[in-house]
Amino acid sequence: MKKFYFLLLTAMMALTATVFTACDEDTQIGLTLEGTWRGNMYVYTTWNGNRYNVTDTEITFLCDDFHWTRGYGYWVDYYSNAPWDYVASHIDWQVSGGEIRIYFREEGSEAIIRSYRLNDNRFQGTLWENGQDIDFNLYHVASPRRSYDRWGYDGWTYYRSRQMRETAGNDSIAIDDVPVRHFGK
Repeated sequence: MKKFYFLLLTAMMALTATVFTACDEDTQIGLTLEGTWRGNMYVYTTWNGNRYNVTDTEITFLCDDFHWTRGYGYWVDYYSNAPWDYVASHIDWQVSGGEIRIYFREEGSEAIIRSYRLNDNRFQGTLWENGQDIDFNLYHVASPRRSYDRWGYDGWTYYRSRQMRETAGNDSIAIDDVPVRHFGK
């Protein structure tokens, strides 16, 4: 009987050590991820029957207080030759088992990053969204807790640049006419 308890106790200690190691790894990923990253995500947008390629993407990951493995942030796609300068979305994110899940609040969609390399300066790898794998390459450009007032988040269902709103007028763009983000080339 003592041998059974000894084996049970040993198995429980090994399992506990494994669980804490995975949590520590996820915490380290979350701490390294926190901040603003900028680069190429190979994103394009369709709107009003036209396709517009993103020239640059900026993603900000902010950790929830006391939870370094999850948080919120912003995803901003910048354009040239489009009716707007950028399209911005609020995101929620979580690291679990080394996998990074990003949920786009306004769009109600999710992207998963499974295969990646991450350090203090560079974040590159493969993002999975809607059945496709998309490579990305981002550079760390800012520390956490930066102000985003300059983007004009002002209660629109989907966020567009001031230039687009001034050109189109506040009442001329229906909710269904918002740009739609697509991943891929």
